[in-house]
Amino acid sequence: MDLRLIPGLGTRTEAPSTVRRLLRVVKLVRYRFFLYAGLMPYLLGAAWAYGVADQFDAAIFWSGLFGVALAVVGVEAFNEYFDARLGTDRVFNPADLPAISDSVFWLGVIAFLGALAVGLFLSYRGGWPILAFAMLGGLAAIFYVAPPIRWAYRGLGETVIGLSYGPWMVSGSLYAQTGHLSWNVLAASLVPGFLIMALAVVNNIPDFHQDRLVGKRTLVVRLGRKAAVALYVGLAASGIAVAVAGAVFGLFPMACIVTLLGAPLLVKSARVARTTYDQPRHFVGAIRCIVSCYLVSVTLFILGCISHAWF
Repeated sequence: MDLRLIPGLGTRTEAPSTVRRLLRVVKLVRYRFFLYAGLMPYLLGAAWAYGVADQFDAAIFWSGLFGVALAVVGVEAFNEYFDARLGTDRVFNPADLPAISDSVFWLGVIAFLGALAVGLFLSYRGGWPILAFAMLGGLAAIFYVAPPIRWAYRGLGETVIGLSYGPWMVSGSLYAQTGHLSWNVLAASLVPGFLIMALAVVNNIPDFHQDRLVGKRTLVVRLGRKAAVALYVGLAASGIAVAVAGAVFGLFPMACIVTLLGAPLLVKSARVARTTYDQPRHFVGAIRCIVSCYLVSVTLFILGCISHAWF
């Protein structure tokens, strides 16, 4: 997932040295993936275990968090490496971006192996379903842009992201803590799942031309930018709607209804996107707002789950 258009979340300028390339990947992970993708759904699963299921093991929590951190380092390293090798980032400026170092690829391999080790440990402690969720997430992450599968090039990238950072991550986090799953948790996982899928779609709108030229058949390329705006707004609205409906009908703690406070940010993003979807630099405002909507909405949903233990 590439949020490079957001100031402070990284640029596409390649550093000349291997060390600087590795530091750049770590910086991108820190701001871009760990916070938005891996951390929030993992916290949601743990929050449900603590607030609703009344079960929480700190050692399991920190071990799982370490595994998530390793996984997202691997995701970002692989995405950077294979995007550069497949030419996605060079289509309009091939002379400006030197070939990315193989060390970035091996950083990803080591990170994924470390995440697998954590998954095996947690599975030994809590059961084989934890490893199953970890393997599903691993297949999604490793082959998002890597051959031979390349989910993003088959129009499945956004869906894979939604599943990985929605049902799979939330369910795996909860199962590690409680040893069981529930339909209510599956419904709760749709909140970050829909919202992160919306982020994946909106992020590809500025990359429409280069993705199309290199054969990256994202949903934006398949549907067009104008339709993609309606899609990402609908996905994000669905995430918020699930939280509110679940609170009203008793699937989630009633406090989760505060997730609705993220809606104004979605409305603001939609207003900007409606007139700037074909102007990448002006579209930055829409991306900022939907990122903020994701953070605010999922954070409030998590706090709503935790508060169930207090009241």
